[in-house]
Amino acid sequence: MRKLRLVAVALVVALIGCGKRNVGSNPNPTISGKASGKPVETRPPEAPTQKPAFAGQTRAPYRTENVAFAVRRVAGGLEHPWGLAFLPKGRLLVTERAGRMRVVEPDGSKSRPIEGLPRVDARDQGGLLDVALDPGFAENGLVYWSYSEPREGGNGTAVARGRLFADAKPPRVEGVQVIWRMRPTLDSTKHFGSRLVFARDGTLFVTTGERSILEGRAQAQRLDSAFGKVIRIHPDGSVPTDNPFLEKPTALPEIYSYGHRNVQAAALHPDTGKLWIIEHGPRGGDEINVVEAGKNYGWPIITYGIEYSGEPVGEGRTQAPGMEQPLYYWDPVIAPSGMAFYTGNAFPKWRGSLFVGALRGRHVARLTLEGTRVIGEERLLEGRARFRDVRVGPDGAIYLLTDEDDGEILALVPPNAK
Repeated sequence: MRKLRLVAVALVVALIGCGKRNVGSNPNPTISGKASGKPVETRPPEAPTQKPAFAGQTRAPYRTENVAFAVRRVAGGLEHPWGLAFLPKGRLLVTERAGRMRVVEPDGSKSRPIEGLPRVDARDQGGLLDVALDPGFAENGLVYWSYSEPREGGNGTAVARGRLFADAKPPRVEGVQVIWRMRPTLDSTKHFGSRLVFARDGTLFVTTGERSILEGRAQAQRLDSAFGKVIRIHPDGSVPTDNPFLEKPTALPEIYSYGHRNVQAAALHPDTGKLWIIEHGPRGGDEINVVEAGKNYGWPIITYGIEYSGEPVGEGRTQAPGMEQPLYYWDPVIAPSGMAFYTGNAFPKWRGSLFVGALRGRHVARLTLEGTRVIGEERLLEGRARFRDVRVGPDGAIYLLTDEDDGEILALVPPNAK
């Protein structure tokens, strides 16, 4: 009897550490209480009277590829890690919201905080946020980071760059330049956006939020404000000559798209090279958008959500002329932060999937895509942690940051990986 109990415990541990197992030939399998063909989301929507604009825009059916995986703890002891980048030789570069950036070695050991970074306003949602390597990092050593910059009268999202000396003791950045600053300045501790994505042409996309408070919210629709925008600049901060609003005298020339709420997930589609983003909704209305130059994505005029008070947002509209529809939305919210298209070789059945970190949802969503349509959703690591960032590593593993006081870097790897 004791031997049987030990076997049972071992099976439970194996299932916790791995993903869904192959379920054989059952044409409508039920795994962890979820049935293929039925929506993963079973909670009632926050805005029950709002209807999607087209079939499949929300509540995608449960779909799994029955991929087994193990969860490897790469490093711990990080205070609310926010952004992650892959350095040569298996090293990682990670930010902590409190204002620190560290180099993580392949064995999980962490450097002392990198010296030379500017001060950050590390209150509430603010602090040191995303990080990205220059496309020419091997030659120039440049890294870029976004942060909430303290200023007279408040703060704002800013982007800086500097040359990284990762082998210095302690590591440091030199030649730091602030290449972009959000305008205007506002005193708020929320909705900084801050994802950084290099486009294939070498330009840099920067996402922002509309600062949450009403004074900032309306500015998501204004072109003289950087609130609630996708910004496009050159790596030195100059403005590309093909940006969409250069000929509009009152517009900020760096604006690429507008009408966003708070974009904390962004990635290039591996086939099309287009920028995909995911932004936080209010109560309901987290949404995925494919960003097009000059387009208006609606916030706060249209949204699939309601105020935290339960009242409608504005007139409660979900559609309006000249405003783009999301290709997918969640209601209730999952609070998305971080996203990655899977292009690795470690999990062939997942190739082409979109992985999304969920803060409030405390899971990693895997979306099955057919072009720009979401045709399936699966939720991995449910209840494990608040997931802040998702990246696909050079080794094909899926790296995750947990947004906790004692935050971790985790990696999803094949079960037999060393």
